[in-house]
Amino acid sequence: MIVPDDLPLSRAGVDRAALSRTDDGFVAAALTDAETRVLLVCDGAVVTGEGSRVALLRPSQVQVPAPDDGWLLLGRGEAGEAFLALRVPDRRPAPRVGEASDVLVHAAPTAAGPATTAALPDGLAWTPLRDIGADLTAHEAGLATTAVALDAWHARHPRCPRCGAATRVAQSGWTRVCVDDGSEHYPRTDPAVIMAVVDDDDRILLGHAAHWPAGRWSTLAGFVEAGESLEHAVRREVAEETGVLVGDVSYRGSQPWPFPASLMIGFRAVALSTDVTVDGVELTEARWFSRDELADAMRSGEVIPPGRASIARALVEEWFGGPLS
Repeated sequence: MIVPDDLPLSRAGVDRAALSRTDDGFVAAALTDAETRVLLVCDGAVVTGEGSRVALLRPSQVQVPAPDDGWLLLGRGEAGEAFLALRVPDRRPAPRVGEASDVLVHAAPTAAGPATTAALPDGLAWTPLRDIGADLTAHEAGLATTAVALDAWHARHPRCPRCGAATRVAQSGWTRVCVDDGSEHYPRTDPAVIMAVVDDDDRILLGHAAHWPAGRWSTLAGFVEAGESLEHAVRREVAEETGVLVGDVSYRGSQPWPFPASLMIGFRAVALSTDVTVDGVELTEARWFSRDELADAMRSGEVIPPGRASIARALVEEWFGGPLS
């Protein structure tokens, strides 16, 4: 089984300090403490330093604008030091109204960091978390993934879903409260199943999504619908996208995917049929691969495998029996 904490972006690596979130003065006090470390985040990117490692700055090093509601409590270190994130304002347009959720989840970032002139200390740069997730330590991954997920939630939920009024940030960035009706709202996490479908000949089923660049292939995936079990979601998504029927489904691991708010829940699924008919909407192509066929296709450049930071890559490599070269 894939061990969740061994997956990129899945590593805990930090005490989330939930009990400190309700202390109204915690963040202000932490910003006066030289042991506090600050991570800068904006639209799926974080500030990195030498070797593309996440830059954890002292409060005195933070030179970018800091709105009062931009601070997020990420957790505490082993010595009790606080880890904060600062949401740096972005002037790029928000996602289009009506943009499909799966496009937002899987689409590559168009830029790294905010469209702002805010200066960074020398040697630092904005880097998309997708690009470095596979190379981060457990500590860095835990902080950066939480920061990116919370930043995306705040950016997309500035108003109350009950009455439409503005909301204010509370509990150190972990809730938003409606200024009119007082209702509390919490960060969303959308469960999505992702599955390595194998047949009786131990081939794997991979697909090419309509919005992916040419050559990109990956495991099948889809969001869990209301009132649906995870196992049913696996069978439904595979059948809808490829026409393949699935029997046994077994859990393999999970991974937070904060682009913008998914939890990817990984499975191995056994196919009951092998005829493939793609839906033409989400998938434009799908096919079965043996291990030799996949290796040959990657060597020739016909197939670009899933990125190293994704659970899709881990699912394929588990079936493959080792790292994909």
